[in-house]
Amino acid sequence: EMDAGALEKSLRELVPKQHLEFAERLLSEHGVPAWPEQDEVGLLGWTGPTADPMVDEALKHERVVMIANALGTPPKDVIDRIHGAGRLVAALCGRVRQAERHRDAGVDIVIAQGAEGGGHTGEVGSIVLWPQVVDAVAPTPVLAAGGIGSGHQMAAALAVGAQGVWAGSLWLAVDEATAQPAERESYFAATSEDTVRSRSWTGKPCRMLRNEWTEAWAREDTPDPLPMPLQGFVSYDAMRRTKTYAAVGTAQQVSFNAVGQVVGQIKQTDTCRDVMSRLLSEYVDAAERLHGLLPEV
Repeated sequence: EMDAGALEKSLRELVPKQHLEFAERLLSEHGVPAWPEQDEVGLLGWTGPTADPMVDEALKHERVVMIANALGTPPKDVIDRIHGAGRLVAALCGRVRQAERHRDAGVDIVIAQGAEGGGHTGEVGSIVLWPQVVDAVAPTPVLAAGGIGSGHQMAAALAVGAQGVWAGSLWLAVDEATAQPAERESYFAATSEDTVRSRSWTGKPCRMLRNEWTEAWAREDTPDPLPMPLQGFVSYDAMRRTKTYAAVGTAQQVSFNAVGQVVGQIKQTDTCRDVMSRLLSEYVDAAERLHGLLPEV
């Protein structure tokens, strides 16, 4: 079904009432206010018919030089459309065979994301995944993602063959980010052991802060998360409510705070400029240290 409205209607009918009631009960128990408008939640960009308009919108902006896909290999017609507009296409992967599919489809840049990264990830750790992907898709450029929180980690990524890095969690608490103070405090208080891969928000394994929402959906006596995109009908209302009312009640205990294990390195709010300066300084320190380990010839 390629009509977005018809697709949404047919998928919405597949969502069990008990899932919706369970999500609402969690929000109510934690004092999260209801959304002021009685509107229905849509499909986001998790299907072809709803993702295509996003691509069209992105291509209207001259400064957009690359479009990246986070969930799978982009369809050929989408890749051709982006290339036809003179832009680059990137795609994330968590397995070698996914990287090979990206390369074969004509993707310009492969982003290899280890399991410790935030958001949707696979199960293979970064230091194992990165060099395998580099070797598998050469000479296609590879950006290393998952666990990039310092210049030292940047140096490690380049040392195993990546052409650059792709950082996400690092920017969640900068001055320029949209995170509310209560959300930032959740990141500052967390350690690297406080994240979990859960299907409770999107229907696919996604790394985020562990809280009472993720724990509730994992219990044996509660509903199992639905597959993507159905779980979005259950969780998106919770996403917008806990984001808007981040400091109300105990909203942070049922909030969607997608973040990687580098959250343990995020302890204060900085500007993007300050973060970039720190990354470069740490990278130079790491490179000089490695150089100093080489015997003089």
